[in-house]
Amino acid sequence: MDSTPTIAGIQQIGIGVPDAPKAFAWYREHFGMDIPIFEEAAEAPYMTRYTGGKVHSRHAILALNMRGGGGFEIWQFTSRQPSPCGFEILPGDLGIHAAIIKSSDVRATFDHLLSRGAPLASPVVRDPGGGNLFRIVPSDDWFSDGACTTGGVCGSVIGVTDMDASLPFYREILGYDEIRYDREGAFDDFAHLPGGDGACRRVLLTHSKPRVGAFSALLGKSELELVQALDRKPRKVYHDRYWGDCGFIHLCFDINGQDDMREKCAALGHPYTTDSRSSFDMGDAAGHFSYIEDPDHTLIEFVETHRIPIIRKLGWFLDLRRRDRTRPLPRWMLKTLSFSRVK
Repeated sequence: MDSTPTIAGIQQIGIGVPDAPKAFAWYREHFGMDIPIFEEAAEAPYMTRYTGGKVHSRHAILALNMRGGGGFEIWQFTSRQPSPCGFEILPGDLGIHAAIIKSSDVRATFDHLLSRGAPLASPVVRDPGGGNLFRIVPSDDWFSDGACTTGGVCGSVIGVTDMDASLPFYREILGYDEIRYDREGAFDDFAHLPGGDGACRRVLLTHSKPRVGAFSALLGKSELELVQALDRKPRKVYHDRYWGDCGFIHLCFDINGQDDMREKCAALGHPYTTDSRSSFDMGDAAGHFSYIEDPDHTLIEFVETHRIPIIRKLGWFLDLRRRDRTRPLPRWMLKTLSFSRVK
């Protein structure tokens, strides 16, 4: 039997916010993230490595856009006051700078955002609660039609210290083996930020092979832009802060084969730092999750989904442990997730 783990796509990007319900309402209205897969208030005992050695409570909501792409895991501390980043995050700072959101019509997307008073500086929009940046890019990769011009997450912008040291990590573990461009200069998308016009090296990565797995059709293609500052020493986005504080806390991939992925990551020098080891409930959903760190300690999460709700009121759940997770789920089955839409 083939023991190679597989990746279905970016499942979600974690977003630390000061008020989860308020953030969900804003993301639902502005980005069409209106399908809540789970919502739960509980403790986070597996994350003490990143929360000061203490178990903290949180309120989490995972929301999707049915047009396709990854979702938002909206995450709020409830046992402490979430801490914002104390400086303006600039290209090359270490961590996740921005989520990349796909659009079928970028101009119409910005007209929509502008009409609703969203803080924006094309092609980037900033949410009003946490000040997080979202980069809007054109796409022709869609799971379904919809009134909203945006889809979900199709990538992220990540700061690195040494580009050549980071590329093998993203290629060998996450499968981003194709370089779309490798260029130097100012990062125009962020040049409007104070100090954002500094010199940097930018490498845009994608995967040459289609993703495979139960949710691959819904999650779609993705890309990562790695950014290295060339004229200054980068700062760590989460220096002296906890995972879960305000900002982009992780990038999560839906995978098949946690045990095989654990062995692969360890062999490549990036062992799991957190591992639920078995099925972990997240309200109506359940799965096996783990974390690794890239060479600059940016957190990458892997989730092997075990159960998701289809129609909560009827108690209809999809149990993926009873099927071959390497095979895509039928599109009609994935579309039943829309029964949970919040208007």
